[in-house]
Amino acid sequence: MNREKLVALIKEKKSYLCVGLDTDMNKIPAHLKTDADAIFNFNRAIIDATRATCVSYKINTAFYEAWGVKGWEAMEKTVHYIGDDHFKIADAKRGDIGNTSDQYAKAFFETMPFDAVTVAPYMGEDSVKPFLQYEGKWAIVLGLTSNKGAGDFELQQSGSELLYEKVLRTVSEWGTAENLMFVVGATQADEFTRVRELIPDHFLLVPGVGAQGGSLKDISEKAMNKDCGLLVNASRAVIYASGAADFDEAAGKVAAGYQQEMAGYL
Repeated sequence: MNREKLVALIKEKKSYLCVGLDTDMNKIPAHLKTDADAIFNFNRAIIDATRATCVSYKINTAFYEAWGVKGWEAMEKTVHYIGDDHFKIADAKRGDIGNTSDQYAKAFFETMPFDAVTVAPYMGEDSVKPFLQYEGKWAIVLGLTSNKGAGDFELQQSGSELLYEKVLRTVSEWGTAENLMFVVGATQADEFTRVRELIPDHFLLVPGVGAQGGSLKDISEKAMNKDCGLLVNASRAVIYASGAADFDEAAGKVAAGYQQEMAGYL
């Protein structure tokens, strides 16, 4: 999905909600745990309940890789079930030397029909470039994350700037606002003004709303650009809104609540 289509989708739905499918077998409703295809069937119900109010789904691959072949099969079935009318993110945080990144890009952009992959930039330009060679596909590079460990490196001084600032400034030159996004955690709201000074036109994938305490209002006021420029992810707050048989209905209500709030900011 290219930028033009993504922006049109956001405007049409009056939403920039990304639903995170971090499907944990220990947290899904009890009545599904004995299902032979529990992960996919849980995901399918969540997707059916939320597809009208979100523009994107983010599949955290760790929750699928943990189950081996069965998990990969559930992930493939899920990404195909989502279809082409939503922006599909593989939250895989890949990043390796060029020929290895070539294979990661092939896995998520050719073997599976994802629109974007999250990428760690630590190994430099040649580790990110392979993800930028596919028309209509995106690399979503880790910029400033929500976790406590962000202080270990990202928020440390690197010459005249913070390390995350150097990452945003440097990586933005490797691609364009048509194929590069950046991860900026919702709990880093105080930094969003600076982020937009460095990368005014790029889309931001913003995790950390909901269970992690990020403020949708703060993010929207500080980080939205003329094309919206935001995909705000909510995972646990949506998919685990209820642990009972009505889990999908509850997820739909929470997603609709986010969409209604987002419509007011657009």
